[in-house]
Amino acid sequence: MKEAELSPHKQSHSRGTGSADVVGFYDDDTGSIQYLVSDPQTGKGALIDAVMGFDPAHASIDPQGVSKIIEYARDTNIDISWILDTHPHADHLMASWYLKQRLGAVNAIGEKVRDIAELWRKLYHLPDAFRPERDFDRLFGDGETFKIGKLPVRVMLTPGHTLGSVTYVVGSDAAFVNDTFMQPDVGTARADFPGGSAGQLYDSLQSILALDDETRLFVGHDYGTDSRTEPAWESTVAEQHTSNAHIGGGTSKQNYVKQRDARDKTLALPDRMLHVLQMNLRAGRAPEPESDGKRYLKIPLNRFPKETA
Repeated sequence: MKEAELSPHKQSHSRGTGSADVVGFYDDDTGSIQYLVSDPQTGKGALIDAVMGFDPAHASIDPQGVSKIIEYARDTNIDISWILDTHPHADHLMASWYLKQRLGAVNAIGEKVRDIAELWRKLYHLPDAFRPERDFDRLFGDGETFKIGKLPVRVMLTPGHTLGSVTYVVGSDAAFVNDTFMQPDVGTARADFPGGSAGQLYDSLQSILALDDETRLFVGHDYGTDSRTEPAWESTVAEQHTSNAHIGGGTSKQNYVKQRDARDKTLALPDRMLHVLQMNLRAGRAPEPESDGKRYLKIPLNRFPKETA
């Protein structure tokens, strides 16, 4: 596998008491942003949506990228106490299990991962494959709270991209909004994966827009645009409310669903999806070795036929 591709980080500094320091690390292979969020007062931190390297052509796994983030945390005296994911990702391999073994930190995700696991047990025809209670230490319910150091964190259920996606609202002014919003010049995330819903996504977007205007919003992905080649991942509620390409200025739910569904019909499946979901529903852990000592993935055939014009 090639050298891990991890773009230079960008930092969003704490605004004062009760506000988190946030560092975003861009994964070039998948356009994913992984976040190191920390409490400046205590030095305690969390990794959100950390990416394990995965090469779909060779079905090979590589921890180099996430290892560099661990090194950064150590160099800046951040003690990672939480490993958080917003949902079982379809476009990258979760590093949750690897980080849990390496750091001994608590790993967590939203509790509706149970429902997502049930859906994918049927699609993979693996009735006994996924047990989220075994692979995650915490399964958060909507409205549940915990702390990163002294910073309070509130969990918001924000479904649509998946039926169990959650947003983490950290401290006084930061929200990690997963695959709901993208940058204002791009719009919003897709909602066509199994269990997804454009209508639910619209409602989730509105719940995020109900946060304070100056809340920093940290998105799950960015791919740039024709006019913006550098990846970006921070905006505010006010910016999204005013200028989001899909819902800025008050797009109705009916119009949003119509345009989101039409756009999603043009999108191909992520090239890693059928590989990584089989592991992500185990917190990124590969299936158990078989009798030859090797691990194998099961890929369903013709369950997601490519649409033709």
